[in-house]
Amino acid sequence: MSRPQSLGELRRSGYRSRSVRDELRQNLLAALRAGTPRWRGIVGYDQSVLPQIENALLGRQDFILLGLRGQAKTRLLRQLVELLDPEIPALDGTPLNDDPLDPVSTEGRRLVAELGDRAPIRWIPRAERYREKLATPDTTIADLIGDIDPIKAAARGLSYADEGAIHYGIIPRTNRGIFAINELPDLQPRIQVGLLNVLEERDFQIRGFPVRMPLDIVMVFSANPEDYTNRGNIITPLRDRIAAQILTHYPKSVEEGMAITAQEAWTERGDAPHIHVPAFLREAVERTAMEARKSELVNQASGVSARLTIALLEQMVSNAERRAVRLRLERDVARTCDLLASVSAVSGKVELVYEGEREGIEAVAHRLLGLGLKAAFDHYFPDALRQEPTKPSGKKGAGAPAAPVGMASGPFKPVVDWFGSGNTVELADEMDPREFRAALDAVPGLEKLTKQYMSESAGEELASAMEFTLEGLHQASVLARSRVEGRTSFRDMVRSMLEGM
Repeated sequence: MSRPQSLGELRRSGYRSRSVRDELRQNLLAALRAGTPRWRGIVGYDQSVLPQIENALLGRQDFILLGLRGQAKTRLLRQLVELLDPEIPALDGTPLNDDPLDPVSTEGRRLVAELGDRAPIRWIPRAERYREKLATPDTTIADLIGDIDPIKAAARGLSYADEGAIHYGIIPRTNRGIFAINELPDLQPRIQVGLLNVLEERDFQIRGFPVRMPLDIVMVFSANPEDYTNRGNIITPLRDRIAAQILTHYPKSVEEGMAITAQEAWTERGDAPHIHVPAFLREAVERTAMEARKSELVNQASGVSARLTIALLEQMVSNAERRAVRLRLERDVARTCDLLASVSAVSGKVELVYEGEREGIEAVAHRLLGLGLKAAFDHYFPDALRQEPTKPSGKKGAGAPAAPVGMASGPFKPVVDWFGSGNTVELADEMDPREFRAALDAVPGLEKLTKQYMSESAGEELASAMEFTLEGLHQASVLARSRVEGRTSFRDMVRSMLEGM
């Protein structure tokens, strides 16, 4: 069945107009009844953010998302369009997406008056009914609302008070749709004032001329919570008119963070060589961001975006890919050294406080990577420095002495003792997998230790897991490690400290 192409055909089809707020509400209710997925690619918000957004939509409310960078605020706002009808009719030749049954613009009313049922209809797809503006200090009221066009007024012989002399801004042109403003506090207060009528009375003013034009529009916003709550950044009347304030957040668990990173990072590149990334390295990537989000060297008011983990994982894969290409391998496994070589993905994604700037961005990035690796290591292994409990002997109350404080004991002892005898392990980023495994096999007990606590990392992952074990012992201050120009050396910590003295 063809779509109506004129106002008369539309009326005969039985079409009934409804506001965009009712449209969002009714389509959301239908999706809830059917149990259909409503939010694509959104992880970790099922019990926090998404119910609040849906409550606002069911209540026909405007809302603002408050959150630090990299918390999917823009993605959430852009997905609102999926709750709109696939397409709606509008009068053809008008600037404001006029409802054919109830036009609001001068052009729309004139078109219906002149042509009646012959007025042409165009169909607007849902994607064209969402528009957004990044608020910047140079944004003007003309950009958002509009302004008087003196050339249009002169050409048509109109007074400046005539609606036909208006050049409409982006908000009126989004009539019958959704308009989003990102980083709302960056708007100048005098520009914020121009939004008051749009949010409450659904009309607007241009240069003192009251334009009583009821707009059918849903306004949504995003902002950094610190900017939004600071006195003076948002004028009180505007804040009062935004019905719902919804807080977003970073992933609350490592698993959620890993799911987001795996979803967004470009790791399956579709051409040889294929790089396999073990789960323990994916976890180390995620824990690096989690450590950054609580570090005293990082500006927490700015936040640490999920883009850090995405960029870090992609760079780690790229470093392994370069090695595989040079060695003409069709398949390889990412290593800890590949993660350490991806420091630029961290240094470009964190904003430092004064203490961090004094230490230097690269040093802070290396520290955060180390903390992430240590946290992942602690997830798999027991405390490498804990004292072993005394073992009972024949006499009651007597036992073997505990391991000295600062010395690894228990399952780590064979590995640490080997390094304590003056042995070292030399690894290179470009080392062939067989050479890499052979160098690690030279450490007695390393394979057994790794299999004992990382049993899922077998087969092709084992060598990478063994390197991860050594790196974890270094981050636990059991082994010393030096890394220069893609070459890594592990040795005994005490011997290294004595030589340094």
